[in-house]
Amino acid sequence: MSYYSRLQKAFEGAIRLPLNHQTKYVLFSDCHRGTGTSNDNFLKNQTLHLATLQYYFKTGYTYIELGDGDELWENRCMEQIIEAHNDIFRLLSLYDRHKRLYMLYGNHDMVKKNTSYTAKPCTQTLFADMKFHESIILENNTSQSARDIYLTHGHQADLLNSVFWRFARFLVRYVWKPLEYFGVMDPTSAAKNYTRKQKTELRLQDFAEKEGHIIITGHTHRPVLSETDSFYCNCGSCVHPYSITCIEIERMHISLAKWALAVRSDMSLYVAREILAGPFPLR
Repeated sequence: MSYYSRLQKAFEGAIRLPLNHQTKYVLFSDCHRGTGTSNDNFLKNQTLHLATLQYYFKTGYTYIELGDGDELWENRCMEQIIEAHNDIFRLLSLYDRHKRLYMLYGNHDMVKKNTSYTAKPCTQTLFADMKFHESIILENNTSQSARDIYLTHGHQADLLNSVFWRFARFLVRYVWKPLEYFGVMDPTSAAKNYTRKQKTELRLQDFAEKEGHIIITGHTHRPVLSETDSFYCNCGSCVHPYSITCIEIERMHISLAKWALAVRSDMSLYVAREILAGPFPLR
């Protein structure tokens, strides 16, 4: 099966959510929440993400996570991840109780597509009846000519991380994870391998243009939002050095936001939100 067919298949039967002037969505991807050890790439940005969750909840956004939320290639135990980032999961469960939480799975948490995995008592305590999806379609019902927005993780455009994900997981868990202590980069990762990253992004852009839909993904960790090339967007990740990025959709406009620590004139620290691109109107 080609990457194009895998992407087409990913959106078959996708759940549909409304997209109009009243809806507000914030899209995050690739949090890679770990167990709080030195291998936990999310740990350095945990406070930043906690601030974003509080902000978007108070301002009425629906939270959508586009996969790789939890690092389940390097780690086997979801319970340890929840324990390490309990504050994050408590806020996510608050979104869930208000029916404002949707979660996709990516290649690093592919096991979440199995109901036997998500039915574990620990997961059910936080997310009652939570179902993890491969894709979501934001259905633009403002006009007949308006384009829908297709959401998925993006690993479908990467053969190793989709079809052969179990082999890639084996390499990460038993080869690259130990070598990470010595600064060795994982060549199987689209986020860390420039050639793989560029190839994956070109495939996703090609799919979006041919299908005539806006597609928003994660996977490569490189944030992308452009008014001219408006078919392919990427919300980046939560494991950038000292910052996280996300995409906001509000009042039929789309923006790329960055959250990072900043310093006031009195030398006190605060969490700052910066708009990197947009807002651009959705057509």
